[in-house]
Amino acid sequence: MDRAIVVDNLVKKFEVTEKAPGLTGSIKSLISPKKKIITALRGISFAVQPGELVGFIGPNGAGKTTTLKILSGLLYPTEGFVGVMEFDPWKRNPEFLKQISLVMGQKNQLWWDLPAIETFELNRAIYEIPTRAYSENLKELVELLGIGKLLNTPVRKLSLGQRMRMELTAALLHKPKVLFLDEPTIGLDIIAQQKIRDFIYEYNTKYGATILLTSHNMDDLTNLARRVIIINDGRILYDGAFEELITKFAKEKLIKARLSNENNISDLERIGKIKKLSFPEVVLSVPRSAAAVAASELLQNFPVDDLTIEEIPIEEVIRKAFKGGSGK
Repeated sequence: MDRAIVVDNLVKKFEVTEKAPGLTGSIKSLISPKKKIITALRGISFAVQPGELVGFIGPNGAGKTTTLKILSGLLYPTEGFVGVMEFDPWKRNPEFLKQISLVMGQKNQLWWDLPAIETFELNRAIYEIPTRAYSENLKELVELLGIGKLLNTPVRKLSLGQRMRMELTAALLHKPKVLFLDEPTIGLDIIAQQKIRDFIYEYNTKYGATILLTSHNMDDLTNLARRVIIINDGRILYDGAFEELITKFAKEKLIKARLSNENNISDLERIGKIKKLSFPEVVLSVPRSAAAVAASELLQNFPVDDLTIEEIPIEEVIRKAFKGGSGK
């Protein structure tokens, strides 16, 4: 098997009912509903090699989650071909389901009022994991994710970051070969985000798992993905190396600073392009190669209370890629 995932000219259309506002509109839509077709995917094609970790990015409504649901067998495509480890996903073959996992940052598979260990036991039965293998897998995941003291705590009492680590544990107990991650760090604080990233990296490295990761967080991509696919309006705009994407479309970094007073504030323009100036907050755009020098100059010559250097938002990178017309 030379390719873990194959997508060829994939199209997905949804039929939806149009409803006029108000009670009258609701009644009319029941009596004589008007239908319209929404095209979520417009003939996309790509392939992922075994063990590859690929960032799959785009704005909301671009088609990311629809693609992952088709690849995991939750949706049936309108047109095109999809193969995951040489299986047809929508046939939901038990052997296929035992080799994949889908984790959605905004969805919860854990039983809310029960400890996560109860869900783990249920998944052991569903995936027919031998008792010894289950114990070994659980022990390893518990150690990697640092959740040993939380196994018997009701899920509703866990923080968002703790629940996300439990979600990953539940999804990986059966050691899937292909992992679909849909916004796994959404809503988490910086420390929790980094823990999830470290775990994803280690799981991919240790087990050679094929991972398709969607995220709006630039740090997720910087830390994990060597290759990215940009999708927008159901079309692929770019498929290639992450470093090349950054070189082409993210040539600047943002310096965000909090000032203690407004002395010399008019001189900020000599350091970088002012993106926002609302005292005490200021945001400057500077060339990537000059970010450290610009930050040092800012600290030396202005009354800075706090300063961070950040990547430009992923949405801006996507907009630049779209305007640049690069990609497949």
